[in-house]
Amino acid sequence: MRVGTVTEIKNHEYRVGLTPESARELVAHGHEVWVQTGAGLGIGAADSAYEAAGAVIKPDAATIFAGAEMIVKVKEPQAVERAQLREGQVLYTYLHLAPDPEQTADLVKSGVTAIAYETVTGAGNALPLLKPMSQVAGRMAIQAGATALEKAHGGRGVLLGGVPGVAPGKVVVIGGGVVGFNAAQMAVGLGADVTILDRDPAVLERLDAHFEGRARTLYSGRATLAEQVADADLVIGAVLIPGAAAPKLVTRAMLSTMRPGAVLVDVAIDQGGCFETSHATTHAEPTFVVDGVVHYCVANMPGGVARTSTYAFNNVTLPYALRIADLGWKAALKADAHLANGLNVHAGKVTYEAVATELGYAYTPLADVLA
Repeated sequence: MRVGTVTEIKNHEYRVGLTPESARELVAHGHEVWVQTGAGLGIGAADSAYEAAGAVIKPDAATIFAGAEMIVKVKEPQAVERAQLREGQVLYTYLHLAPDPEQTADLVKSGVTAIAYETVTGAGNALPLLKPMSQVAGRMAIQAGATALEKAHGGRGVLLGGVPGVAPGKVVVIGGGVVGFNAAQMAVGLGADVTILDRDPAVLERLDAHFEGRARTLYSGRATLAEQVADADLVIGAVLIPGAAAPKLVTRAMLSTMRPGAVLVDVAIDQGGCFETSHATTHAEPTFVVDGVVHYCVANMPGGVARTSTYAFNNVTLPYALRIADLGWKAALKADAHLANGLNVHAGKVTYEAVATELGYAYTPLADVLA
């Protein structure tokens, strides 16, 4: 199979779909790999590194979109990229379709076979291709929040770890999954006063055992959530419903109860955000203020640490890319039910139920596609 990767064009996105090492593995399996010139510069990988791995350097994205049978990306294709996708081509990337009707409509119109990293499953309902980016985003959320809390950036002027004689900052993490756990770890490590909210008793028990009193755990009822948000210096939104839009847990009304200069970091913004007042921002302009509360809502947070992020997600996305290239997409999905859950759009049909429900499309069951 001819596999192509292009330079990411989303604002301040420096990651790349394939590392030189991943390209080498695909070539070793007998596949042809095309890489747009300069695609790896954001992670410090020159064209020569890809050529040494056996890849072919192409001058522009248009050549790759026109000639590759599978496109491996990082972020959802932008409008100019979606216009170049075609029926029979495989797109393998993060998509986050539920809050993005324009992208979904374009993918449906193109006829492409779109496999989303974030809905590929693992044992125990795990999301193995999303996990490494959730780990990165969770850890970055505390870094970003700590910076936003500085007075020069519009925040309250609070140091999360405090100093002797001065109380630490109060961090509230909404959601105890991978993002929330990693955010809490970072905040605890800085010496902050940390509270984690979740609705799953098993998650709360696991977190309580792990942190051994260094972070509090609370059941996330409406009254408790409102009380904790009002008292927080930094709130991390770490809620995920796989494939679906995030619920709006922090309302506009709650902002009036918060201290001026408090900070909200919405890690769920890729799925529409879990704060009512959120809208996607970029690394170029990461924050905005609503009712005196600073919002950090960067939709591609891991792009800020591109090298770490690219190698982290290639570790988990490459085995599936090899399977798709080796067997063809249909045989690969038939052979692996977990990979099959990644299929979101195929030949003009929406094949992921949460996306179809959210955006009003007729749902085509996976079994019908693979029949």
